[in-house]
Amino acid sequence: MSPPPRRPRARQQRGQSHVGERFEAEIGPVAHGGHCVARLPQGDGDRVVFVRHALPGERVVVEITEGTEGDRFWRGDAVEVLAPSPDRVVAPCPYAGPGQCGGCDFQHASLPAQRALKAQVVREQLRRLAGLEVEVVVEAVPGDTAGLGWRTRQRYVPLPGGRRGMRKHRSHDVVPVERCLLEAPDGPSFEVRGTWFDVAASGFWQVHPGAPEALVGAVLDALDPQPGESALDLYAGVGLFSRFLLDAVGPGGRVCAVEGDGSAVRLARRNCRGLDATAGDVGAVLATTYDAPFDLVVLDPPRVGAKRKVVEQVVDRRPRAVAYVACDPAALARDVAIFAEHGYRLTDLRAFDLFPMTSHTECVALLEPADVCARPR
Repeated sequence: MSPPPRRPRARQQRGQSHVGERFEAEIGPVAHGGHCVARLPQGDGDRVVFVRHALPGERVVVEITEGTEGDRFWRGDAVEVLAPSPDRVVAPCPYAGPGQCGGCDFQHASLPAQRALKAQVVREQLRRLAGLEVEVVVEAVPGDTAGLGWRTRQRYVPLPGGRRGMRKHRSHDVVPVERCLLEAPDGPSFEVRGTWFDVAASGFWQVHPGAPEALVGAVLDALDPQPGESALDLYAGVGLFSRFLLDAVGPGGRVCAVEGDGSAVRLARRNCRGLDATAGDVGAVLATTYDAPFDLVVLDPPRVGAKRKVVEQVVDRRPRAVAYVACDPAALARDVAIFAEHGYRLTDLRAFDLFPMTSHTECVALLEPADVCARPR
């Protein structure tokens, strides 16, 4: 799912501010959140600085954008590149760069390099939070043009005189823009595999034109639903996955869906004939409803992940397979670790570049009972 713009938290001053100061630095590895790690010698140790607009291996001049003497880490922008990476390119958008629009993290990197960086972040989160070593390849998805023109729903900040703008990174400040290069020439299409979906004007739908097809295909490939099976679709939205699960399990099977947005549930029932759908908090609904065993589960939670309460309700249904659709690799890794506590292991993972030029990645993970051998792929 496309993340909402992040608002900076009010920060308590912890000593002398270093905002505006500049340092030369060697850039280290990429980190979760669209920046790379640099270390500045400070007294008896190093100060960690999360640097935007840089690439691993570069030597740059960093200007501190957030940081006081008492902070554990600082934030900064690479305002001058002294030794560029071979992966560095000229950003296609004139509003991308230090002090400009905060919407894109990686316009200064080639598309192959962007995907390699995203894969590294997913691997690192799974290693650090779930204790897993997983090979990750971020796959391109049809529907954009060299990483541009894919955002089918775009929001601008209105400005006086009919102008419009975009917000700076971690700021309420607005940069006037003529046009965002990520914006698609056409609005979203709600047709997937020949099926039309009713979606509310302000309702959720994947913003990349190729996303629904890519995710439906990955989920169905992972679960391999069979006629007569039962499936539980959690955080089901307007029924994108439920619709095709119903086709796969046939009249002898059953698909149940839970979604927090009541209007989305009403649309899901319209989109998916025969769907048993309930509106409400997923954890609360599962605590009292749909408590019989299910063969299959689809989890497509918001950015914060499913969390322990929902994961434990899922494993209580003893599904043979769980397809977890994740827009945040850290939340995915934390939930994968909880699944492991209950005897489920990660047996397959695919990652998709549904948000080119940004640091965001969409993953589809397959979890199966640990005593079941991973199916050959």
